[in-house]
Amino acid sequence: MIKARDPAWLVAARAKFGTREAPGSANNPTILGWAKRLGTKVLGVIYNADSVPWCGVFVGACLDEADIDSPLFAVRAKSWATWGDNLRPERLAPGAVLVFERPGGGHVGFYVGEDAEAYHVLGGNQGDSVTIARIDKARCIARRWPSGRPVIGKPVMVAAGGRPTSRNEA
Repeated sequence: MIKARDPAWLVAARAKFGTREAPGSANNPTILGWAKRLGTKVLGVIYNADSVPWCGVFVGACLDEADIDSPLFAVRAKSWATWGDNLRPERLAPGAVLVFERPGGGHVGFYVGEDAEAYHVLGGNQGDSVTIARIDKARCIARRWPSGRPVIGKPVMVAAGGRPTSRNEA
């Protein structure tokens, strides 16, 4: 569901909705292709298995399609916490990059809306696929926007719809 005012990187992210890890020891060539396009210099590692957390790969690949650079070590979710420009919660707009704490590390994805308790996040490696998850606002450690790009839009309030809040996106 692409919206007319979505920034290019969010359009790219929405187009990837439903992409899944391959089961078992197999790898999804699409996810590995995103990593290959970003390269070792950006990711900070040789990325060769979709069993390795890939939320940062997903965000980097979407931004790359809009000619926006990723931070060094983009595969690490918390690397995104200092990338771009800081956004206050009241300035969020669809496409903002949100960074979260989680047991054992972090998680990164794109803001698509919020309810009273949670952000609605379009991200990779959420249940081993590209989905929209509700993530508790208290876990958010950074709200970022690409430097030099105007913030288009404003916070989007949506109903929780009885959907549970994600506990661990690994």
